[in-house]
Amino acid sequence: MNNFERFQTFVLQQSAAKDGAISPPIIGSAAFSYGDPKSAEAVFAGESRKPLYARMGNPTNAKLETLLAGIDQGDGAVVTSSGMGAIAAVVSAFLQSGDEIVCVGGLFGGTYAFFTQNLPRFGIKVRFFKADEEVVLSPQTKMIFCESVGNPSLTVVNFVKLGKLAQKHGILFVVDNTITPLLFEPFSWGADIIVYSTTKVISGQSQALGGAIIYKEPRKDLFIHFPFLQNFYENLGKDAIMGVIKKRALRDFGMSMQAHAAYLTILGLETLPLRIQKATDNAQKLFLALKDKVKVLYAKNEQYFPFGTGQMMGIDFKSKEDAFTFLEHAKIPFITANIGDSRTLALHMRSTIYRDFKANELEYLGVSEGLVRISVGLENCAMIIEDFENALRKVQ
Repeated sequence: MNNFERFQTFVLQQSAAKDGAISPPIIGSAAFSYGDPKSAEAVFAGESRKPLYARMGNPTNAKLETLLAGIDQGDGAVVTSSGMGAIAAVVSAFLQSGDEIVCVGGLFGGTYAFFTQNLPRFGIKVRFFKADEEVVLSPQTKMIFCESVGNPSLTVVNFVKLGKLAQKHGILFVVDNTITPLLFEPFSWGADIIVYSTTKVISGQSQALGGAIIYKEPRKDLFIHFPFLQNFYENLGKDAIMGVIKKRALRDFGMSMQAHAAYLTILGLETLPLRIQKATDNAQKLFLALKDKVKVLYAKNEQYFPFGTGQMMGIDFKSKEDAFTFLEHAKIPFITANIGDSRTLALHMRSTIYRDFKANELEYLGVSEGLVRISVGLENCAMIIEDFENALRKVQ
């Protein structure tokens, strides 16, 4: 049974009740009553699984967390208000002033801005390496961060090397797997924590903003750099990382997911395996149809991605004017900043998300003057190809 079939069966069997309402309930309450003082004490001591307060989670979120953990066969998950909320939660929960993050490969513009413009204000240093560069750690390095496939550079890093490096030095290895859920298994290559923007492929319908942190039982060598993690491990066992995230981030910073967003994300999960296979197949066919007509970027790596690298690709035009001409004449794509939708989406990178970045930053991030990011959807592939070819003729 492949990963798609495994999760499709799991999510459909676990997302609904066999007795009563098939659709999972939306528990919108901000507060929860504990019944009696002893129960309240048990809840706050972490001895009871009853909900404490919506900022720390609610039953709808808990249902989503169980389902999301199944994507990567993790030990658990924590959902957040957005994908950036997930990254911010991991960093703020584990790192402090004087620590360092090493980022490898291409990064989403929002992540890069967070690392370069905000973390230095709190004394956390970030160093950047290209996917093909030799990664050098320092005594202050506490975390390695990368994306499964660089957004929008479409670069793929050496996960084997990074996983071994993290384990050798007892530091966290965090992988943003937003673009490739079910297509890539970060835990198999040494990741300690996986983050997602569930807004993208996981939801698939541009209706529910959200993020997620998937974790496994922590490695014992992490306790050297993160002694507080050992304390949580003694109390929570395999869910130690969940305790760190909820008590050192969600409780104090409040990047919690809303119950209605959790509900919509659950609905999206029910078709995730079917959608990602179709969209990936469409992207691969579109790449083959266009690669001799224009410069097309699409990641390929059989070692890590035997079923493909997802629905994101890029068309690298010679100029902004050519990119605009293409987007003005292509009828199928929706021009938007999102990716991973069921619809085909497109956006010129340099004039939008990356408009304020410096030349050296654009070079590192793989954003050229004419780059158009494409998120291929579920439409009829022949129609997508015909539409793109017609628009390309207008450029030429």
